[in-house]
Amino acid sequence: MNIAERHKFILDKLKEAGIVSVAELSKALDVTMVTIRKDLKLLEDRKLLFRSHGSATPTSPYVNDKPVDEKKLVMVSEKDKIARLAAELIEDDDAIIIGSGTSVTALARAIPNQKKVTVLTAALNVTIALMEHPNIEIVQLGGIVRKSSSSVVGHYAEEMLASFSCSKLFLGADGISPDFGLTTSNMMEAHLNTKMIKSVQKVIVLADSSKFGRKGFGKVCDVDDLDMVITDAGIPDIYRIKLEERGVEVLIAE
Repeated sequence: MNIAERHKFILDKLKEAGIVSVAELSKALDVTMVTIRKDLKLLEDRKLLFRSHGSATPTSPYVNDKPVDEKKLVMVSEKDKIARLAAELIEDDDAIIIGSGTSVTALARAIPNQKKVTVLTAALNVTIALMEHPNIEIVQLGGIVRKSSSSVVGHYAEEMLASFSCSKLFLGADGISPDFGLTTSNMMEAHLNTKMIKSVQKVIVLADSSKFGRKGFGKVCDVDDLDMVITDAGIPDIYRIKLEERGVEVLIAE
């Protein structure tokens, strides 16, 4: 197989799987890993992929902080499906935490009117979405307001959070990597999310398929700290398999 054929194979595999590793390509193409690294470098120079620690992805794995008004226009139908499936996991008399982000805001809107629950949240848009709900008691964390995410962060929010114990945490994310874990683009928000995890029995992540293989600046936790991930049918099989191998339940919202 010549270099052009190898490059076509790599790009086809990348389109199919969403990520390729140097070791797997070396075995599949029966060439050395040095050869594969050179191939990936050439393809990256042509802006056809991005290299990252022995693997390659079709888009940059790194996420920048974007305003919530911009994020809410992306993957809208997928987020709504994810939210409806997540809402089915909420039981009467639950005390839950809802994080920040567009997927969990969609969850707040999807909670049925008859559900009687207590919701603790740092997200102002989650609170607003729940204000007219007849049976929900809202506990709003206080702190420094991040306008880009419509949520609060900082010492006061973390200190207040330490006074509560909840059954479930519904968390959004900017990136999920089986190797690096769950991330968000803001360091302070990541730290608050880490504190939220310590206050609950079950951690449920709501993330559309575009979040897999991506990395934000602030690490929240390892995937081993997650109990469940709810996503859409676009999740590449390789990420679903890796999460399930690590003991994380993956639900697909159809």
